[in-house]
Order: sequence, then C-alpha cells, then structure tokens
Amino acid sequence: MRLLIFTCLAFCIISIFSSCATRQSQILFEQKKTIDSAIEKNTVVANSYHIQSQDLLQIRNLQNINYIAGGAPTETGGGSNNTGSETFQVEENGDVALPVIGYVHVEGLTRMEAAKKIEDLYRTNLLKNPIIELKIVNLKVTMLGEVKSQGNYPLVKDKTTLIEMIGEAGGLSDRANEKTIEIIRGGQINPTVIKVDLSNIKTLTDQSTILQNGDIVYVAQNRRAIRADNLQNFSIIMQPALILINTALIIYTLAHR
Repeated sequence: MRLLIFTCLAFCIISIFSSCATRQSQILFEQKKTIDSAIEKNTVVANSYHIQSQDLLQIRNLQNINYIAGGAPTETGGGSNNTGSETFQVEENGDVALPVIGYVHVEGLTRMEAAKKIEDLYRTNLLKNPIIELKIVNLKVTMLGEVKSQGNYPLVKDKTTLIEMIGEAGGLSDRANEKTIEIIRGGQINPTVIKVDLSNIKTLTDQSTILQNGDIVYVAQNRRAIRADNLQNFSIIMQPALILINTALIIYTLAHR
C-alpha cells in the first residue's frame, strides 16, 4: 500500500508540474561555427537600401496630396486613393513608369536619391516646386521566437533599429532571453548571424542592429523556459509508464485482498 501511495503521489506531482509548463518550439537557429570576429563585435555598418527591380514604390506629391503629377487624381486598384499616393512597380530593367514623365530609371538609387530624381523631372516637365515623397513598401523583417507577436513586419522607414522592431512585435515575452538574440542576414545561400545582447546598453548605438530587408530576428528562450520544457518532456515520457505501474498496483492490491 505504501508503494501504491508513493506512486500515486509521484504521478500527481509530475502532472501538476507538467500542467504549469507551456509547450514551446525548440530553438530554430543554432550557430555551430565560429562567428567572424568583425561580426561577433557587431561592427557591421548599415548602408541605405538601394532600389531593385520588382520593388514597389509608393509615391505622392506633398504639395498637392490629391495629385502625383498635378493633372489627374491618383488611383490604386481602380479606386480613388485618399492619401494621394500610388504604388508603382520597378520593372526588370530598373525603370518605373510614372504619369506624364514616363519611364524613370531608379534601380541602384537610394530612396532619397530616387525621390530627388523624380522631383527634379516633375519640376522640369510639369509642376512648380513639387515635393515628392517616396516609400519602398515591400521591404520587410521576420520576427520569430520569444516575441509577443511573431510574423513579418514592414520596414516603413530608413534605419529601423532592432529595438524599434521588437516594440512593433509587442516586446519580448516572459520566456525570452534578452542576452541571446540573433539577426540572420544575407539570404539562404550565405547567411550571416549577428548575435545581440540587449542587456548591454551599447546595443543602442550598435550599427549592426539597424535592420535590413529580409532580416530574420530570432529571440531565444531563457533558462527557466528551457527547464520548464525539459520537465514537460520528461513528464510526457514518464506519464504512460506511471499510469501502467499505477494500474498494475491497483490490480495487484485488489487481487490480494
């Protein structure tokens, strides 16, 4: 009977602990190789993004938000656009087709350089003192791991920092390890992993934490969350065995009364 009571108590304790632990995916990215010293010190200098073919440009004239070219209201998807902006796609040859002025080559230019070029062309050909606002609307960063809201987030402004993007994702979760955050950069062929420690105040001035298009940010679990997961995994393995032992003891006890 003592063994039966002990087994039941052990089963109850493990069940209680396992119910308190929350299931969580395993670590998605592990840096197996030694990181290049320049990357490890986070000395990467962030450069402004240069427009590429297939990029989507949102353009409007701030002097008159109802017109991009001063001649006709802009339309998007066949309807009126109250913001006065319209989206244009950069062609394979690097040109973008704009009202009145026609094709403009923008590939390789930064956002500001392209806006200045388009502004000068409209000023020369059509408008008086235009102020052109240009945004690249297809740029994004992927947030994974221990943030409150995982997913893809647009880079809506130049030099968006890691701290700002974590804020957009709702902040770090209670299970996050603020000392183990990774920025995976460079695509699938030759990715670079930049490790960030948010407990270090110098991170705020670290140029490598200025995010770039296509970056993947992964926030790892803290030790407490890992221990909880390990305990839960152990309980999942042990529960069938404990149920079997408990059932056998009950049958044995009933049979020997």
